[in-house]
Amino acid sequence: MAIELRDLLLTSIHQNASDLHLTNAMPPVLRIDGELVPMAGEVFTDEILKKMIYGCLTDTQKVQFEEEKELDFSLALMGLDRFRVNVHQQRGCVEAAFRRIPLFIPTIEELQLPQVVSALARKQNGLVLVTGPTGMGKSTTLAAMVQLINTESQSLIMSIEDPIEFLHSNKKAIIKQREVYKDTHSFAEALKRCLRQDPDVIVVGEMRDLETISTVLTAAETGHLVLATLHTPDAPQTIERIIDVFPPYQQQQVRQQLASSLQGVISQRLMPRASGRGRALGLEIMVATPAIRNMIREQAIEQIPTAMQTGAQFGMKTMDRSLKELVESGQITLDTALTHAKNVEELRQFLKFPR
Repeated sequence: MAIELRDLLLTSIHQNASDLHLTNAMPPVLRIDGELVPMAGEVFTDEILKKMIYGCLTDTQKVQFEEEKELDFSLALMGLDRFRVNVHQQRGCVEAAFRRIPLFIPTIEELQLPQVVSALARKQNGLVLVTGPTGMGKSTTLAAMVQLINTESQSLIMSIEDPIEFLHSNKKAIIKQREVYKDTHSFAEALKRCLRQDPDVIVVGEMRDLETISTVLTAAETGHLVLATLHTPDAPQTIERIIDVFPPYQQQQVRQQLASSLQGVISQRLMPRASGRGRALGLEIMVATPAIRNMIREQAIEQIPTAMQTGAQFGMKTMDRSLKELVESGQITLDTALTHAKNVEELRQFLKFPR
Protein backbone atom coordinates (compact mmCIF):
# COMPACT_ATOMS: atom_id res chain seq x y z
CA MET A 1 0.00 0.00 0.00
CA ALA A 2 1.37 3.39 -0.97
CA ILE A 3 2.75 5.31 1.99
CA GLU A 4 0.77 8.40 1.02
CA LEU A 5 -2.51 6.50 1.25
CA ARG A 6 -1.53 4.93 4.56
CA ASP A 7 -0.85 8.40 5.95
CA LEU A 8 -4.28 9.59 4.84
CA LEU A 9 -5.98 6.59 6.41
CA LEU A 10 -4.07 7.13 9.65
CA THR A 11 -5.16 10.77 9.64
CA SER A 12 -8.79 9.72 9.22
CA ILE A 13 -8.41 7.46 12.28
CA HIS A 14 -6.74 10.18 14.37
CA GLN A 15 -9.40 12.73 13.33
CA ASN A 16 -12.17 10.20 14.16
CA ALA A 17 -13.57 10.60 10.65
CA SER A 18 -16.20 8.19 9.40
CA ASP A 19 -15.09 8.47 5.76
CA LEU A 20 -12.20 9.52 3.55
CA HIS A 21 -12.92 10.68 -0.02
CA LEU A 22 -10.26 10.84 -2.75
CA THR A 23 -11.51 12.98 -5.61
CA ASN A 24 -9.79 14.35 -8.71
CA ALA A 25 -8.63 17.99 -8.61
CA MET A 26 -9.33 18.23 -4.87
CA PRO A 27 -7.44 17.63 -1.64
CA PRO A 28 -8.49 14.59 0.43
CA VAL A 29 -11.83 15.14 2.17
CA LEU A 30 -12.82 13.68 5.55
CA ARG A 31 -16.36 13.27 6.84
CA ILE A 32 -16.28 14.23 10.51
CA ASP A 33 -19.51 14.24 12.55
CA GLY A 34 -21.45 14.13 9.31
CA GLU A 35 -19.73 17.17 7.77
CA LEU A 36 -17.27 17.14 4.85
CA VAL A 37 -13.93 18.63 5.89
CA PRO A 38 -11.19 19.16 3.25
CA MET A 39 -7.67 18.39 4.46
CA ALA A 40 -4.95 20.98 4.03
CA GLY A 41 -2.35 19.99 1.49
CA GLU A 42 -1.94 18.69 -2.02
CA VAL A 43 -4.67 18.80 -4.64
CA PHE A 44 -4.68 15.41 -6.35
CA THR A 45 -4.41 15.01 -10.09
CA ASP A 46 -5.86 12.04 -11.95
CA GLU A 47 -2.39 10.45 -12.31
CA ILE A 48 -1.57 10.76 -8.59
CA LEU A 49 -4.96 9.43 -7.57
CA LYS A 50 -4.79 6.43 -9.87
CA LYS A 51 -1.30 5.51 -8.67
CA MET A 52 -2.32 5.92 -5.03
CA ILE A 53 -5.53 3.88 -5.33
CA TYR A 54 -4.00 1.17 -7.54
CA GLY A 55 -1.26 0.84 -4.92
CA CYS A 56 -3.71 -0.85 -2.56
CA LEU A 57 -5.26 -3.19 -5.16
CA THR A 58 -4.20 -6.71 -5.98
CA ASP A 59 -3.62 -7.64 -9.63
CA THR A 60 -6.94 -9.48 -9.63
CA GLN A 61 -8.74 -6.43 -8.23
CA LYS A 62 -7.16 -4.19 -10.88
CA VAL A 63 -8.42 -6.45 -13.66
CA GLN A 64 -11.88 -6.62 -12.08
CA PHE A 65 -12.08 -2.84 -11.68
CA GLU A 66 -10.95 -2.17 -15.26
CA GLU A 67 -13.61 -4.58 -16.54
CA GLU A 68 -16.50 -3.45 -14.34
CA LYS A 69 -15.52 0.18 -13.52
CA GLU A 70 -16.68 -0.52 -9.93
CA LEU A 71 -14.99 -2.33 -7.03
CA ASP A 72 -15.91 -2.94 -3.38
CA PHE A 73 -13.49 -4.50 -0.92
CA SER A 74 -12.17 -4.17 2.63
CA LEU A 75 -8.74 -2.94 3.66
CA ALA A 76 -6.97 -3.44 7.00
CA LEU A 77 -4.22 -1.46 8.69
CA MET A 78 -2.21 -3.79 10.91
CA GLY A 79 -3.41 -3.42 14.50
CA LEU A 80 -5.63 -0.48 13.56
CA ASP A 81 -9.07 0.09 12.06
CA ARG A 82 -10.38 -1.50 8.88
CA PHE A 83 -11.90 0.30 5.91
CA ARG A 84 -14.72 -0.57 3.53
CA VAL A 85 -13.54 0.72 0.16
CA ASN A 86 -15.41 1.63 -3.01
CA VAL A 87 -13.30 2.40 -6.09
CA HIS A 88 -15.12 4.03 -9.00
CA GLN A 89 -14.67 6.28 -12.01
CA GLN A 90 -15.96 9.82 -12.34
CA ARG A 91 -15.60 11.58 -15.69
CA GLY A 92 -12.88 9.10 -16.58
CA CYS A 93 -10.91 9.60 -13.35
CA VAL A 94 -10.25 6.85 -10.80
CA GLU A 95 -11.58 7.88 -7.38
CA ALA A 96 -12.32 6.15 -4.08
CA ALA A 97 -14.33 6.36 -0.87
CA PHE A 98 -13.08 4.75 2.36
CA ARG A 99 -15.55 4.03 5.18
CA ARG A 100 -13.78 3.52 8.53
CA ILE A 101 -14.70 0.44 10.55
CA PRO A 102 -13.40 0.49 14.14
CA LEU A 103 -11.19 -2.43 15.14
CA PHE A 104 -13.13 -3.08 18.33
CA ILE A 105 -16.81 -3.99 18.22
CA PRO A 106 -18.85 -1.80 20.60
CA THR A 107 -21.41 -3.42 22.88
CA ILE A 108 -25.10 -2.58 22.84
CA GLU A 109 -24.55 -0.78 26.15
CA GLU A 110 -21.65 1.26 24.78
CA LEU A 111 -23.82 2.34 21.86
CA GLN A 112 -26.50 3.33 24.42
CA LEU A 113 -29.12 1.29 22.59
CA PRO A 114 -32.29 0.47 24.55
CA GLN A 115 -32.81 -2.95 26.15
CA VAL A 116 -35.36 -3.93 23.52
CA VAL A 117 -32.44 -4.21 21.03
CA SER A 118 -30.82 -6.82 23.29
CA ALA A 119 -34.18 -8.59 23.59
CA LEU A 120 -34.48 -8.77 19.79
CA ALA A 121 -30.92 -10.15 19.50
CA ARG A 122 -31.84 -12.88 22.01
CA LYS A 123 -34.80 -14.14 19.95
CA GLN A 124 -34.53 -17.79 18.97
CA ASN A 125 -36.00 -17.34 15.49
CA GLY A 126 -37.62 -14.88 13.13
CA LEU A 127 -36.46 -11.78 11.28
CA VAL A 128 -34.90 -8.66 12.85
CA LEU A 129 -34.16 -5.74 10.52
CA VAL A 130 -31.85 -2.76 11.07
CA THR A 131 -32.73 0.00 8.62
CA GLY A 132 -31.84 3.55 7.70
CA PRO A 133 -30.00 5.56 5.04
CA THR A 134 -26.35 4.91 4.22
CA GLY A 135 -23.89 5.98 6.91
CA MET A 136 -26.33 5.80 9.82
CA GLY A 137 -24.57 3.10 11.85
CA LYS A 138 -26.58 0.05 10.73
CA SER A 139 -23.49 -2.16 10.44
CA THR A 140 -22.31 -1.13 13.90
CA THR A 141 -25.66 -1.95 15.51
CA LEU A 142 -25.78 -5.27 13.67
CA ALA A 143 -22.23 -6.10 14.82
CA ALA A 144 -23.13 -5.28 18.44
CA MET A 145 -26.15 -7.61 18.26
CA VAL A 146 -23.98 -10.41 16.82
CA GLN A 147 -21.43 -9.79 19.58
CA LEU A 148 -24.17 -10.21 22.21
CA ILE A 149 -25.18 -13.57 20.73
CA ASN A 150 -21.50 -14.53 20.50
CA THR A 151 -20.93 -13.91 24.22
CA GLU A 152 -24.16 -15.51 25.47
CA SER A 153 -25.15 -18.37 23.18
CA GLN A 154 -23.60 -21.57 21.85
CA SER A 155 -24.80 -20.85 18.34
CA LEU A 156 -23.48 -21.28 14.83
CA ILE A 157 -23.64 -17.85 13.19
CA MET A 158 -23.34 -17.55 9.41
CA SER A 159 -22.66 -13.99 8.26
CA ILE A 160 -22.83 -13.00 4.58
CA GLU A 161 -21.31 -9.59 3.85
CA ASP A 162 -20.13 -7.40 0.97
CA PRO A 163 -17.44 -6.75 2.00
CA ILE A 164 -16.66 -8.11 5.48
CA GLU A 165 -16.61 -5.17 7.88
CA PHE A 166 -16.25 -5.90 11.61
CA LEU A 167 -14.10 -8.97 12.29
CA HIS A 168 -15.63 -11.31 14.89
CA SER A 169 -13.70 -13.88 16.88
CA ASN A 170 -15.38 -16.99 18.29
CA LYS A 171 -16.46 -16.81 21.93
CA LYS A 172 -19.39 -19.02 22.97
CA ALA A 173 -20.58 -19.08 19.38
CA ILE A 174 -18.90 -20.14 16.15
CA ILE A 175 -19.00 -17.30 13.62
CA LYS A 176 -18.36 -17.87 9.92
CA GLN A 177 -18.04 -14.68 7.87
CA ARG A 178 -18.38 -15.11 4.10
CA GLU A 179 -17.57 -12.28 1.71
CA VAL A 180 -19.65 -11.93 -1.46
CA TYR A 181 -17.56 -12.26 -4.67
CA LYS A 182 -14.64 -13.63 -2.63
CA ASP A 183 -16.08 -16.59 -0.69
CA THR A 184 -19.38 -16.86 -2.61
CA HIS A 185 -20.87 -15.54 -5.83
CA SER A 186 -23.89 -13.68 -4.39
CA PHE A 187 -26.01 -13.05 -1.29
CA ALA A 188 -28.77 -15.24 -2.71
CA GLU A 189 -26.45 -18.15 -3.53
CA ALA A 190 -24.76 -17.98 -0.13
CA LEU A 191 -28.15 -17.91 1.61
CA LYS A 192 -29.38 -20.99 -0.24
CA ARG A 193 -26.22 -22.90 0.69
CA CYS A 194 -26.32 -21.49 4.21
CA LEU A 195 -29.55 -23.34 4.99
CA ARG A 196 -27.60 -26.60 4.54
CA GLN A 197 -24.78 -25.56 6.88
CA ASP A 198 -26.65 -26.02 10.18
CA PRO A 199 -26.84 -22.34 11.21
CA ASP A 200 -28.70 -21.07 14.27
CA VAL A 201 -28.28 -17.40 13.33
CA ILE A 202 -27.94 -15.94 9.82
CA VAL A 203 -26.63 -12.40 9.29
CA VAL A 204 -27.24 -10.74 5.92
CA GLY A 205 -25.22 -7.58 5.29
CA GLU A 206 -27.85 -6.20 2.93
CA MET A 207 -31.16 -7.40 1.48
CA ARG A 208 -30.71 -6.23 -2.10
CA ASP A 209 -32.98 -8.19 -4.41
CA LEU A 210 -36.06 -10.37 -4.65
CA GLU A 211 -34.17 -13.67 -4.46
CA THR A 212 -32.25 -12.63 -1.34
CA ILE A 213 -35.38 -11.29 0.39
CA SER A 214 -37.34 -14.43 -0.51
CA THR A 215 -34.64 -16.72 0.94
CA VAL A 216 -34.36 -14.55 4.07
CA LEU A 217 -38.11 -14.91 4.69
CA THR A 218 -37.90 -18.67 4.21
CA ALA A 219 -34.96 -18.93 6.62
CA ALA A 220 -36.77 -16.83 9.23
CA GLU A 221 -39.87 -19.01 8.87
CA THR A 222 -37.96 -22.27 9.31
CA GLY A 223 -36.58 -21.76 12.80
CA HIS A 224 -33.54 -19.53 12.21
CA LEU A 225 -32.88 -16.09 13.67
CA VAL A 226 -32.06 -13.80 10.73
CA LEU A 227 -30.50 -10.37 11.26
CA ALA A 228 -30.35 -8.14 8.18
CA THR A 229 -30.13 -4.53 7.01
CA LEU A 230 -32.24 -2.60 4.53
CA HIS A 231 -31.96 0.96 3.18
CA THR A 232 -35.40 2.14 4.28
CA PRO A 233 -36.17 5.16 6.51
CA ASP A 234 -38.74 3.70 8.90
CA ALA A 235 -40.64 0.56 9.93
CA PRO A 236 -43.80 1.01 7.78
CA GLN A 237 -41.77 1.73 4.65
CA THR A 238 -39.56 -1.28 5.43
CA ILE A 239 -42.58 -3.56 5.38
CA GLU A 240 -43.92 -1.97 2.19
CA ARG A 241 -40.52 -2.23 0.46
CA ILE A 242 -40.25 -5.95 1.21
CA ILE A 243 -43.77 -6.66 -0.05
CA ASP A 244 -43.46 -4.44 -3.14
CA VAL A 245 -40.31 -6.25 -4.32
CA PHE A 246 -42.48 -9.27 -5.17
CA PRO A 247 -44.89 -9.52 -8.13
CA PRO A 248 -48.55 -8.84 -7.27
CA TYR A 249 -49.59 -12.51 -7.37
CA GLN A 250 -47.07 -13.32 -4.59
CA GLN A 251 -47.68 -10.35 -2.32
CA GLN A 252 -50.44 -11.89 -0.20
CA GLN A 253 -48.25 -14.89 0.54
CA VAL A 254 -45.35 -12.56 1.43
CA ARG A 255 -47.59 -10.62 3.82
CA GLN A 256 -48.40 -13.89 5.57
CA GLN A 257 -44.73 -14.85 5.74
CA LEU A 258 -43.70 -11.44 7.03
CA ALA A 259 -46.54 -11.30 9.57
CA SER A 260 -45.52 -14.65 11.03
CA SER A 261 -41.72 -14.26 10.95
CA LEU A 262 -40.93 -10.58 11.62
CA GLN A 263 -39.72 -9.90 15.17
CA GLY A 264 -38.84 -6.22 14.95
CA VAL A 265 -37.48 -3.29 12.96
CA ILE A 266 -34.83 -0.88 14.26
CA SER A 267 -34.57 2.31 12.15
CA GLN A 268 -31.63 4.64 12.75
CA ARG A 269 -30.71 8.24 12.05
CA LEU A 270 -27.45 9.95 13.09
CA MET A 271 -27.68 13.72 13.62
CA PRO A 272 -25.20 16.43 14.64
CA ARG A 273 -25.11 17.10 18.37
CA ALA A 274 -26.05 20.51 19.72
CA SER A 275 -22.49 20.85 21.08
CA GLY A 276 -21.09 20.66 17.55
CA ARG A 277 -19.02 17.59 18.39
CA GLY A 278 -20.12 14.07 17.58
CA ARG A 279 -23.48 12.76 16.44
CA ALA A 280 -26.58 11.69 18.33
CA LEU A 281 -28.56 8.57 17.44
CA GLY A 282 -32.27 8.79 16.77
CA LEU A 283 -34.04 5.44 16.96
CA GLU A 284 -37.41 4.21 15.75
CA ILE A 285 -38.29 0.75 17.05
CA MET A 286 -41.17 -1.46 16.01
CA VAL A 287 -41.78 -4.75 17.81
CA ALA A 288 -43.99 -7.31 16.07
CA THR A 289 -46.84 -7.61 18.56
CA PRO A 290 -49.97 -9.63 17.63
CA ALA A 291 -51.69 -6.36 16.68
CA ILE A 292 -48.88 -5.33 14.30
CA ARG A 293 -48.70 -8.83 12.80
CA ASN A 294 -52.40 -8.55 12.04
CA MET A 295 -51.91 -5.11 10.43
CA ILE A 296 -49.26 -6.59 8.12
CA ARG A 297 -51.51 -9.53 7.28
CA GLU A 298 -54.54 -7.29 6.60
CA GLN A 299 -52.66 -4.66 4.54
CA ALA A 300 -53.23 -2.01 7.19
CA ILE A 301 -49.64 -0.68 7.18
CA GLU A 302 -50.86 2.91 7.65
CA GLN A 303 -52.06 1.96 11.16
CA ILE A 304 -48.61 0.84 12.34
CA PRO A 305 -47.34 4.32 13.41
CA THR A 306 -50.33 4.69 15.75
CA ALA A 307 -49.64 1.25 17.23
CA MET A 308 -46.01 2.26 17.75
CA GLN A 309 -47.02 5.49 19.51
CA THR A 310 -49.08 3.51 22.02
CA GLY A 311 -46.67 0.56 22.28
CA ALA A 312 -44.09 1.96 24.71
CA GLN A 313 -44.65 -0.98 27.08
CA PHE A 314 -43.26 -3.26 24.36
CA GLY A 315 -40.20 -1.04 23.79
CA MET A 316 -41.65 0.66 20.71
CA LYS A 317 -40.89 4.24 19.77
CA THR A 318 -41.47 6.45 16.73
CA MET A 319 -38.67 8.58 15.31
CA ASP A 320 -40.54 11.76 16.28
CA ARG A 321 -40.71 10.55 19.90
CA SER A 322 -36.97 9.85 19.78
CA LEU A 323 -36.32 13.34 18.39
CA LYS A 324 -38.41 14.84 21.20
CA GLU A 325 -36.29 13.02 23.80
CA LEU A 326 -33.05 14.14 22.15
CA VAL A 327 -34.17 17.80 22.11
CA GLU A 328 -35.36 17.68 25.72
CA SER A 329 -32.05 16.16 26.86
CA GLY A 330 -30.11 18.86 25.01
CA GLN A 331 -28.40 16.42 22.66
CA ILE A 332 -29.72 18.00 19.46
CA THR A 333 -31.22 21.37 18.58
CA LEU A 334 -34.87 21.95 17.69
CA ASP A 335 -33.86 22.88 14.13
CA THR A 336 -32.07 19.54 13.72
CA ALA A 337 -35.09 17.68 15.09
CA LEU A 338 -37.48 19.49 12.76
CA THR A 339 -35.23 18.66 9.79
CA HIS A 340 -35.56 14.93 10.51
CA ALA A 341 -39.16 14.87 11.77
CA LYS A 342 -41.86 12.99 9.86
CA ASN A 343 -44.62 15.17 11.26
CA VAL A 344 -43.24 18.64 12.01
CA GLU A 345 -46.44 20.00 13.58
CA GLU A 346 -46.81 16.96 15.80
CA LEU A 347 -43.22 17.32 16.99
CA ARG A 348 -43.77 21.00 17.78
CA GLN A 349 -46.84 19.99 19.76
CA PHE A 350 -44.84 17.34 21.64
CA LEU A 351 -42.29 19.98 22.57
CA LYS A 352 -44.82 22.78 23.10
CA PHE A 353 -42.82 25.12 20.84
CA PRO A 354 -44.54 27.93 18.95
CA ARG A 355 -44.58 27.95 15.13
